[in-house]
Amino acid sequence: MSLTSALNTAQGIFNNTGAQSSVVSNNIANAGNKDYVRRQAMLTTSLNGAQVVKINRAQEDALLRQYLKSNSQDSAQQTLLNGLEDIKSVIGGNDYETAPSTYLAVFRDKLSAFRAAPNSTIAGQGAITAAQDVVNSLNNATNAVQQVRMNADKSIANSVEELNELLAQFETANNAVKSATSSGADPSQALDQRDALLKQISGIVGVTTVSRDNNDMVLFTSDGVTLFETIARTVTFKPTQSYGASTNGNGVYIDGVALGKGSGGTTSAQGSLQALLQLRDDVAPTFQSQLDEIAKGLVALFSETNTAGTSTLPGLFTWTLPSGLAGATPTTAAIIDGIAGSITVNPAVVTSLGGDPMKLRDGSINGATFNQNTAANGGYTAQLDKLYTAMGAKMDFDPGAGVIGFNSATGIDSNVSIMDFSSSSIGWFEQYRSDASGATENTAAALSRSDEAYSNETGVNLDEELTLLLDIEQSYKAATKILNAIDEMLKSLLDIAS
Repeated sequence: MSLTSALNTAQGIFNNTGAQSSVVSNNIANAGNKDYVRRQAMLTTSLNGAQVVKINRAQEDALLRQYLKSNSQDSAQQTLLNGLEDIKSVIGGNDYETAPSTYLAVFRDKLSAFRAAPNSTIAGQGAITAAQDVVNSLNNATNAVQQVRMNADKSIANSVEELNELLAQFETANNAVKSATSSGADPSQALDQRDALLKQISGIVGVTTVSRDNNDMVLFTSDGVTLFETIARTVTFKPTQSYGASTNGNGVYIDGVALGKGSGGTTSAQGSLQALLQLRDDVAPTFQSQLDEIAKGLVALFSETNTAGTSTLPGLFTWTLPSGLAGATPTTAAIIDGIAGSITVNPAVVTSLGGDPMKLRDGSINGATFNQNTAANGGYTAQLDKLYTAMGAKMDFDPGAGVIGFNSATGIDSNVSIMDFSSSSIGWFEQYRSDASGATENTAAALSRSDEAYSNETGVNLDEELTLLLDIEQSYKAATKILNAIDEMLKSLLDIAS
């Protein structure tokens, strides 16, 4: 080997180790950055020796796709569970102490005590107080359900705004990737930025990717709607300022196509947006319908009919129409939206409002023509017996409320008592929440596994990088020895020449 060849070899080693050590140092510096994908300097050997030909990025497209899917599912499941937990906290937490079904059971017991002592003002007042607790429970639950819908609507608006911003940033990153790739430059940094944005997008809406020439990427939602192709597609949503039981929220549109909502406790939603739509337009309205059916049933059961049998009016429980007028005794089989929010105990039996609880016993809340106890008998119990029995008797509920019994012979049965219906309502909610809770544990575990698998293949392992750094150091030392040997040879040649 000539001295010139030896010098070229040493120079090549110095160039290679310099490039390699730069890549390894950059890897080590980003060891804690989850959005950084490990780089590796690729060497090739030719007649002129070894040289770095490119910087390779440890990209794993299959693992990234799996991570995006797991992230979308977990984000949706977490969002759904959080909304259900918000409703649960309002109706008493784990034991549902403040749920309508709990107060209905107490009210029925107080009604029974009033039957046993029909001449006791204290027993009568106890029944009225229990009825007020039922009403407060229905009112509060209605307010809470509509607040959950309102919060979901606000979260949808925020998510849509964030999604549009992320898509705009994705467009910039995608253009940088295409430009670097087409010009032969290293696109690694731009690819890192694009992948980081892709992960954030997948938490909001389910996304699938298609790669094209020059690393160009196209994004579709999990439903197949184009989310990004060359330019970001517009995501639109018009917030609703306030919510009532009859209010319908506006839809989310991606490139003019409506985004569907999730369904079920183990939600089919992909990303938080679909789960928020599910909460706002499915779960909360269904529970609201159950509350409304309970309220409607109470108004109907406790209505009074005059002694002539020609008129029936709300008795113990009254309600207000959206127009502000008092509502009549419900006769429709359909759900009356919002009745649970306006139901109240008739002031005629509330002592603090100048009323007399004994009117409940006599059936005279609506006046003398409705009085069933015309003899003013202190031991009169016929009306109380009738009301107590009615609470355990079957009545028709709208199957659209989602709480229905099951009859093995006839199948679906929506004819149950108000006590059973209210209990089934909590049973329905708890089953929904329990399914969501179990599914959340599964999606969180799946996301953790996907993240670990992706990180293991693309992340920085400090042990490996430090070992590689030691190897590079040994190459550098070998080059210095070659250089020292060349220096000694040149000195000897100069000494001979002199």
